[in-house]
Amino acid sequence: MSLIHALVARGGTILAEHQAGKRDFSQATQTILSKIPPNNSKLTYVWEQYLFHHVSEGGFTYLVMADDSAGRRMPFAFLAELQRAFTSLPSSSTSLSSLPAHGLQGSFSPIIATLIQTYNTAPPTDELARAQTELNQVKDIMVQNVEQILSRGERIELLVDKTDNMANQATAFRRGARGVRRQMWWKNTKITVLGAFVGLVLLWIIVAQFCGAGFNRCGKSNEIDNPPQLALY
Repeated sequence: MSLIHALVARGGTILAEHQAGKRDFSQATQTILSKIPPNNSKLTYVWEQYLFHHVSEGGFTYLVMADDSAGRRMPFAFLAELQRAFTSLPSSSTSLSSLPAHGLQGSFSPIIATLIQTYNTAPPTDELARAQTELNQVKDIMVQNVEQILSRGERIELLVDKTDNMANQATAFRRGARGVRRQMWWKNTKITVLGAFVGLVLLWIIVAQFCGAGFNRCGKSNEIDNPPQLALY
């Protein structure tokens, strides 16, 4: 999955967003959003194997989180189309400037989801070409490491989700290990019981060869070898 999380915000207030993956990056996107300068800008922040691309214009910020394998051309093409979709909304500039947090979640989030799906499967070639042209023309699009803009406390907040994910993986591993141990115990128990049963059958076959299946020969043999003695009175 190339595009993971996208949003439209007014300053630090998220108006609408959509997350394509299962892992929650809300804290990360909110922290980075708070660091974006208020002036018009295009910037890419790097965090581990993820890139946060954004375009800020007219007081609104369009941000998308993507895998580093997506490069920069496709995410910025997505942001350009996201910006056009948002600016073409019938709402007036006055109503947009007074919307509360997630005020457009119900109406605009499905549009973000559709765009993410489109660009993750078959991005329009003309939009990619347009994005490449804009990237070539604009030389001041910076790439900055997230660690350079965060304080120590914010770094910890960003790592919380990663730590929780690792903890969940460790819990799942421990459960899986217990399940494997339980399966191995049952398997060993079955082998032991089966071995004991086979041993008893072999012992019965060996004894039966001398004493018969019902062990009646051994009794008769004992009577012949030791005939009863007549008591003399």
